[in-house]
Amino acid sequence: MSTYRDFTAPIGSRRATVLRTVGTRERRSHLTAPRVPTVGIDIGGTKVMAGVVDADGNILEKLRTETPDKSKSPKVVEDTIAELVLDLSDRHDVHAVGIGAAGWVDADRNRVLFAPHLSWRNEPLRDRLAERLAVPVLVDNDANSAAWAEWRFGAGRGEDHLVMITLGTGIGGAILEDGQVKRGKYGVAGEFGHMQVVPGGHRCACGNRGCWEQYSSGNALVREARELAAADSPVAYGIIEHVKGNISEISGPMITELAREGDAMCIELLQDIGQWLGVGIANLAAALDPSCFVIGGGVSAADDLLIGPARDAFRRHLTGRGYRPEARITRAQLGPEAGMVGAADLARLVARRFRRAKRRRVERYERYERYAQDRRSTQETL
Repeated sequence: MSTYRDFTAPIGSRRATVLRTVGTRERRSHLTAPRVPTVGIDIGGTKVMAGVVDADGNILEKLRTETPDKSKSPKVVEDTIAELVLDLSDRHDVHAVGIGAAGWVDADRNRVLFAPHLSWRNEPLRDRLAERLAVPVLVDNDANSAAWAEWRFGAGRGEDHLVMITLGTGIGGAILEDGQVKRGKYGVAGEFGHMQVVPGGHRCACGNRGCWEQYSSGNALVREARELAAADSPVAYGIIEHVKGNISEISGPMITELAREGDAMCIELLQDIGQWLGVGIANLAAALDPSCFVIGGGVSAADDLLIGPARDAFRRHLTGRGYRPEARITRAQLGPEAGMVGAADLARLVARRFRRAKRRRVERYERYERYAQDRRSTQETL
């Protein structure tokens, strides 16, 4: 007996054809995308977050796990993603999966070309996961996904020219103009964290020295705190006592918490990170001239302890200051979940096209079955 699968094209080829058309039609498509639940995955250097998101950007359920050690094979991370999706699919009717990956994603949004904090090198992430999951898969850079979420549901609503800065383990970035994410010719636009701001400075995981994220990121914050604690600096006594001398336990959220409680060193470290953030934003304003900078990622939880110094440094370093409009700098409303929400929402664009294609294939199959039944009935009467 013939089956439905016999009349379908290979899954990989269908996805490739559909995904090549997504980028240029995002603004129009999101208005007509199906209002169905999708899964968003946010992959960072330290965590993998997965959630089921509805059409209004509401998170219905969320799971989180640590990112497998980067020395392991890429398959280990892919196994983790697949397990999270299958777990969520047991309780939700999932129609598509969107993945926001911390790395460079090619223009076709299939391969992760390079991930500084993971072991992915030219990794065909979309195709690998598409082979394992029974729903359409879309892959994008995590900062692109976060910018899309903030434009759709958060701090960037109503903005025509938006730049997203995500502060986490490193620095990610994204550009959104007129309702479209600007990915560049090769898909790797917005990697602001690897702009060199200090020639010959700290070594970065990308291989260069002096990258912006080495001075304004979660890694930079923790590095500075641990160095002061390891040197037994008098200003670090508070945090040394807090971790009972276990310097390796110092973390970004801990520094933020102590800063809120008034620890002078932690406040100063966040001010330093914020000042470097403002310098980088001023450079981006000179190049891109957006109307709004949205600051997201885990480090943004420090709020005005970080963003206040960033605004001050931005005004001091902005070219043409005093004679030009200034972009506003605001904290992301969706917080560290923006990348997950944005990836899920972008996946709805693919879900719509696949639902239409599936409906047409089903209709063709039904017509074929009716034709075959008529032929059999005619032959039986002869």
